[in-house]
Amino acid sequence: MSFKMDKKEDEDGGGNPFSNLDKTNVLQETRCFSETPTNHRKCTHILAKILYILNQGETLTTQEATDAFFAITKLFQSKDMVLRRMVYLCIKELSSMAQDVIIVTSSLTKDMTGKEDLYRAAAIRALCTITDSTMLQAIERYMKQAIVDKNPAVSSAALVSALHLSATAPDLVRRWAGEAQEAINSDNAMVSYHALGVVYSTRKNDKLASAKLVSRLTRAPLKSPYALCLLIRQAAQLVDNDESDASQPYIEFIECCLRHKSEMVIYEAAHAIVNLRKTARDLAPAVSVLQLFCGSSKPSLRLAGARTLARLTTKHPTAVAACAVDLENLISDSNRSVAVLAVTTLLATGAESSVDRLMKQISSFVSEISDEFKIVVVKAIRRLCTKFPRKHQALTAFLAGMLRDEGGLEYKAAIADAIISLVEENPEAKESGLAHLCEFIEDCEHTALAVRILHLLGREGPKSRQPSRYIRFIYNRVILESGPVRAAAVSALAQFGAQRPELLPNIRVVLARCQVDEDDEVRDRAVLYSAILDSEDRGLIDDYIINVPKPNPVLLEKALRDHLETNPDEPFDVMSVPTTEEPKAEKEVIEIETRKPVLLSREEQYAEQIALIPGIAKFGPLFKTTDTVELTEEGTEYRIRCVKHIFARHMILQFECLNTLSDVLLERVQVRLETPPEYKIISEIPCDKLPYDKPGNVFCILEFPHATLDSLGTFGATLEFSVRDCDPTTGVPESGDGYDDNYPLEEIDIGCDDQLRTRAVTDDWDATWERSSSAIEVCDTFVLSQTDALEAAKAVCDHLGLPKTAIVGEAVKEIRGCGLFRNGAPVLVRARLAMSGGGVTMQLAARSPREDVAQLLLAAVG
Repeated sequence: MSFKMDKKEDEDGGGNPFSNLDKTNVLQETRCFSETPTNHRKCTHILAKILYILNQGETLTTQEATDAFFAITKLFQSKDMVLRRMVYLCIKELSSMAQDVIIVTSSLTKDMTGKEDLYRAAAIRALCTITDSTMLQAIERYMKQAIVDKNPAVSSAALVSALHLSATAPDLVRRWAGEAQEAINSDNAMVSYHALGVVYSTRKNDKLASAKLVSRLTRAPLKSPYALCLLIRQAAQLVDNDESDASQPYIEFIECCLRHKSEMVIYEAAHAIVNLRKTARDLAPAVSVLQLFCGSSKPSLRLAGARTLARLTTKHPTAVAACAVDLENLISDSNRSVAVLAVTTLLATGAESSVDRLMKQISSFVSEISDEFKIVVVKAIRRLCTKFPRKHQALTAFLAGMLRDEGGLEYKAAIADAIISLVEENPEAKESGLAHLCEFIEDCEHTALAVRILHLLGREGPKSRQPSRYIRFIYNRVILESGPVRAAAVSALAQFGAQRPELLPNIRVVLARCQVDEDDEVRDRAVLYSAILDSEDRGLIDDYIINVPKPNPVLLEKALRDHLETNPDEPFDVMSVPTTEEPKAEKEVIEIETRKPVLLSREEQYAEQIALIPGIAKFGPLFKTTDTVELTEEGTEYRIRCVKHIFARHMILQFECLNTLSDVLLERVQVRLETPPEYKIISEIPCDKLPYDKPGNVFCILEFPHATLDSLGTFGATLEFSVRDCDPTTGVPESGDGYDDNYPLEEIDIGCDDQLRTRAVTDDWDATWERSSSAIEVCDTFVLSQTDALEAAKAVCDHLGLPKTAIVGEAVKEIRGCGLFRNGAPVLVRARLAMSGGGVTMQLAARSPREDVAQLLLAAVG
């Protein structure tokens, strides 16, 4: 029994000794720092506890941090090397929280210039952390000496500290560039690497100086592999910024590094080459190196080679095809990350004839990997479905098999996404894809996924050859599933009744049964859809069942809150809320990576900023926020961008301002507009101060003209401000009032696309156009300057704010667009473009309940 207890005690002692630390107890223990003689081991242990709780996210109050800081300073008298180094670390960590930390400057300066090298390096790091920019000049001489010190630890500490200081005191660090250049030639690999980083940071805003530095160093290659990797990145950046023949020496240098003895340098060079904007011919040397990496005995090299080749397939798949044999050997690699990358790369580069063989190869492999890796494989198969549509049967069957296997929600959702995209993109795969999804929802345990599949069945099922076969699967969900799934099933059934008249009697019976459901949402939907279908009003059926607009949920919530605060008795217009934009298809990079944050819409990004404008609630809900427009050229002293926030009767121009001059402070910054007489400027909100490299905003609030046609126009703009000179190191302005100055900006165009919110055109466009025959139609013919019908169609879409997906047709291009004007008036646009006598002739028609809105679209083109 005693043996077991001793064993348990030993096991307990092997855990984390800091796991149950209490902040209050740890801070009380700092009292022992005042004891004499100093217990070095005990004090070191207490300092380790302080560092542990700080790194675990524990926050100290200013008083607690200050008390601990001054208690630690009493340990400066200790001669114990370990304890002193812990003191430096704690001073660095507490310096941002404690007060009066500057009091230890003299002690740190003494250690910095002392004879003990270990103290010197740690003291430099601590001193540069606690010293503000106003006091850096006092230690400038010591920093210069430390940068060229013979001891690598001291030199690296000074260089890394200088690199951090370059963000807050760039002008001061620039004066140390001479010593840093000398340190580049150091025999120590890390010193040379850090020195190159410092020198490049002082020149990064000067393209010519950066080019001279890289050119000089490429002619006399560095000894340090770390510095060479950094130099390769800098050379690649110069090549990307300048694709002329002047960049050829940099390319030759990078290719030369492919033959370096260091594997790190070889990979960096290969990585740089495959990411340059060059043709596949230039990639051959780099691909050969990566191919050798795939056959290496080192797992890290195999992973690096496989991952880089996988990324390369998105741009140059033919260049990677030569590595097929090496990649196939990696499918059985013990490192699953390497194996997954090999599989996805083969799927992306393989020929159509090799698809069946690849599917057999990976069928057993998929069952052995985790859900995270399975998702990567599923995404690769999804891309393969798009690439080889004729192989849809084999690929769909493979995905369906994976769908039946065990797995979590994210894995199942990835497979469902792949099948759904296949159904939407490939008409031949629609029937089989929908059948597999119907089987899956029979015992699907994920509510969100079942709802999504039911939504797809409601959208695509009525268009299939045998729509009645899907009703049984949907009705089973009404009987067997939870409330949210039953509600989704009711909506899907309504789609069948709306689009297939022969099924309407049966759908009415099912909806009648759902009207006595125990769930409120199910009952309400059943009653609503039954009433709409019984009305036999095609316009009502189309707007509330088939093509229901989807407002942005975040903006809808905000608009409802604003409505309740301002006009709770008035009816709420849901059409005034911006709709959810269709997600744009993006090229996926084949890589195992962390989840990216959800991207916000433009309206959501600016919602908090414009909400602070006084009186904005009376303008009503926000209709649209446009893309940013640059009003200054790149590289100028001031960077100004304009964003237009559109309301029903008002417009807010938000000017995002950035001062790029470190030696001036701008005050009372405003934008003077030269507007057409029909526009009325209501108010302006200037920016009080615009310090160096800190963004600021200027707002101008305008009222649209009463006549809709007068809303098209161009504004002149001038930036006006007061200038005060300031210390570039500290940013503190000099005494005095400064002087007034102005800066001309580019003109601001107010077009039709700013006032129109478009949405994707539905499949039944012709029926929608015919139903709008009672609306006012305005039509005209134009001769366009383009010589190609497709290019002309794209230009018209850009002018009207329509997506490129609105263009259809081959010989005769047709533009089909629909949207909502800022005043809530719906609008339909149809344009036909054809080649005529070497030019392009366009017939443009616009329909809207309001004639002035329809005329505005034609005026925007004319």
